[in-house]
Amino acid sequence: LQRMLSIAVEVDKSPNCSSCKIADVIFPFILNIPLRSQREAFLNTMESQLLRCKLLELLFQHSCDMPTTLPLSLAKILHFLSHSSVLLKYQNETATWQRWDEMLQYLSLLLMSYQNVLLVFPLAEHLRSSLNDRMDLVIQKAKPKLQDGDDISRLDIQLKIEDFISRMQEVLGQPFPLQIMEKLCMLR
Repeated sequence: LQRMLSIAVEVDKSPNCSSCKIADVIFPFILNIPLRSQREAFLNTMESQLLRCKLLELLFQHSCDMPTTLPLSLAKILHFLSHSSVLLKYQNETATWQRWDEMLQYLSLLLMSYQNVLLVFPLAEHLRSSLNDRMDLVIQKAKPKLQDGDDISRLDIQLKIEDFISRMQEVLGQPFPLQIMEKLCMLR
């Protein structure tokens, strides 16, 4: 399935457009996956980083108390940190701290996937371009093109992390479980 989804993204002239369409179709099924381990297995085994970004972006938009129209960027990921709490259909029996833990896990996965799509690879938007256009980018040795929202400071990160910790303190009280603190440090 993952290989077929990856090919479906790649065969289109615009991988960005096809990944949006595929994510829109798959998203309702992700909402109905009953176990966290099954959701994580599906998202972690995705071959298409671009499709994973789109699915996770939809997941966070779905759980966001203040939706945003920003394009996917580091600023949008920080917005999700401040305004999301992943509460899926089957999470009702799950302890509150485990829901926050799952949300942080997906946020880290979104950040890593986004970095793979735009920042890590030496070609600008290479996963968003068709295969033919990628060859031109290789020949031209194109530099990465960042989104407007990718220009964030350490202070922005620190403020959003502190805001998140305050939200968690209201819900969980203290002390936070070790898994949550580890994920926050990793995300930071």
